[in-house]
Amino acid sequence: MKKLILPVIILLSLNVSSQVLRKRTIMLMGSRWDITLVANDSTLATQNIDTVIAEVSRIEYLISDWKPESQVSQVNQNAGIRPVQVDREVFELTRRAIHLSRITSGAFDISFAAMDRIWKFDGSMTAMPTPETIKKSVEKVGYKNIILDSANSTIFLKLKGMKIAFGALGEGYAADRSRELMLKKGIQAGIVNGSGDMSVWGQQPDGSDWNIGITNPMKEDTIIAVVPLHQGSVVTSGSYEKFVVFNGKRYAHIINPATGYPATGLCSVTVFGPSAEQANGFSTSMMVLGKDAATQFIKKFPDYTYILITDNGQVFSSPKLHLKKLQAM
Repeated sequence: MKKLILPVIILLSLNVSSQVLRKRTIMLMGSRWDITLVANDSTLATQNIDTVIAEVSRIEYLISDWKPESQVSQVNQNAGIRPVQVDREVFELTRRAIHLSRITSGAFDISFAAMDRIWKFDGSMTAMPTPETIKKSVEKVGYKNIILDSANSTIFLKLKGMKIAFGALGEGYAADRSRELMLKKGIQAGIVNGSGDMSVWGQQPDGSDWNIGITNPMKEDTIIAVVPLHQGSVVTSGSYEKFVVFNGKRYAHIINPATGYPATGLCSVTVFGPSAEQANGFSTSMMVLGKDAATQFIKKFPDYTYILITDNGQVFSSPKLHLKKLQAM
C-alpha cells in the first residue's frame, strides 16, 4: 500500500538566526528518507542526523518482512505452526495495527502481505480478474487470525501462508520515534520524512512554521495547498499513477484487504495529526473507504484533519484547515 503522491517541504529561510539547518537524504526501509534538523551548530545537527538514521535502521531490523532474520519474518515463517516471542515494541506496534483494522472494519489490515498479486498496474492487464479469483486472492488475509498473547509477548498467525507486514505504517512509526528521540536530546526543531510519512516539530531558524506543500496529483509539478505546521505529522496516500480502467471505472493500486478489490473514487488522501503512524493508517484506510465513508470516519478523531482529492479532481478538506475552495484539474 505504498504512497505515490508525496507532500513536500517548503523552506522559506535557512540561516537567519544563530541556529543552522542541516538536511540529509538517504535510503532506509527500502525508501527515500529526508532528515532535516535545526541545531545550534552544524556538528550537533550532523551527529543527530546520524542518530536518527541509526534509530530507523534499528526499527527496520525488527519489523522488516523481507529481512529473514527480523522478528516479523520469524512470525511469518512460523504461520500456522507456533507463536513467536517478539520484543514488546514489535508486540505493541502489532496491537495498534490490529486496533486500526478493527476501527476501519478491515479497510486497513497488516496481514495484506499474504494477498495474491492478481492486479497488475503496469499496463499488462486486459480484463478484470474473475470474482472467484479475487475472492481467493485474500483467503490468507484477515487480522482476526492474528493471535496476540500479551503475557508472553507472542504473535501467532493461525493460518499457514499468512503474513504480516507493516509497510508504510512502520515508516510512520519510525518517523514518530525519531521525533521523540530528537526532542529528548534537545533538538527543538526538525522534520523526519520517511517516503512521505512526515513528523514535524519546532520552527525554521527564522522562527516561522514549517510549510508543507500538498502536491496536485493531476499536475505533479504544482502545489494544490500549503499548510503551516509547528508540531505534528502529515501523510499522503495516493494512486494517481498506478491504476487500471475497466468499463469506464478507475481502479487504484491500493487494494481493499477485506474484499480484494482495488480502491475507487479517490486519487489522493492527506491526513494531518499528532502521529505519523496513525495518520498513515488513516490515509490508507480512507483511500479504501471512499469519500463519504472516509469523511465520516475521520470525524471521530478531532485531532486529525484531511484533504481528499477525488478521481474527477474535486477537493474536500477539514473545515479546521481553513482552505479556500480548491480544484485539482
